[in-house]
Amino acid sequence: MPPLTHPYIPLVLIHGHPFDHTMWTPQIEAFSPTRRVIAPDLRGYGPHPAPAPALTRFADFTTDIEALLDDLDVETFVLAGLSMGGQIAMDCYGRFPERVRGLVLADTFPAAETPEGVRTREAMADRLLHEGMGGYADEVLERMVAPTADPQVKAHVHGMMTATDPASAAAALRARAQRPDYRALLTRVHVPTLVVVGADDTYTPVSDAEAMHAALPDSTLHVIDGAAHLPNLERPKEFNEILGEFLAHVG
Repeated sequence: MPPLTHPYIPLVLIHGHPFDHTMWTPQIEAFSPTRRVIAPDLRGYGPHPAPAPALTRFADFTTDIEALLDDLDVETFVLAGLSMGGQIAMDCYGRFPERVRGLVLADTFPAAETPEGVRTREAMADRLLHEGMGGYADEVLERMVAPTADPQVKAHVHGMMTATDPASAAAALRARAQRPDYRALLTRVHVPTLVVVGADDTYTPVSDAEAMHAALPDSTLHVIDGAAHLPNLERPKEFNEILGEFLAHVG
């Protein structure tokens, strides 16, 4: 049989912290029949993370994504990221904009950390190394997803968080605390961009999404009701409809 081919541009999905590629399961299932979908586990994430050098810079994530796409012979693609994944997507666009045909920024924000934010992330990194992921996952679950979210979704999100290696999570928090400011970069994004946010997201509220939408030269903003920080899991039907319309526009 000839190899499977896809008629449309590949879709690259970058997960958030402290999750893994399975946070994109509804999107992988919806879009992989018609286009190549690439959803890697980031360095140090996933239930069985592959050995890799310790993360020291936020840009290490971008280096890994670029190397993976080179290995897979994926030259151009639509790039989507949620939360920390959205910040990695912005970093990728800054590194190799000529390869990105469309950008999806979900429940994320572009600004660098404030001094208070740096202290908060450093303190959380210390806590995760000392206590592990369980207590943190219990505390934040109903900020990650709305309290009314499906119990299976809650269990999935909690399971991803508790399966994450605390050392990897701590390293990512420290690197993320030192990430650059992407606000100026957004004004130079010259590909179609989809901005999505859960209406009840308290980590990256609707106001952050509105500011990104205003800064981007060619963007569409969608607010998904009944969702918090993970609308792609909480409201997969709505999220997939929005993403599908965007992908049909990009190609």
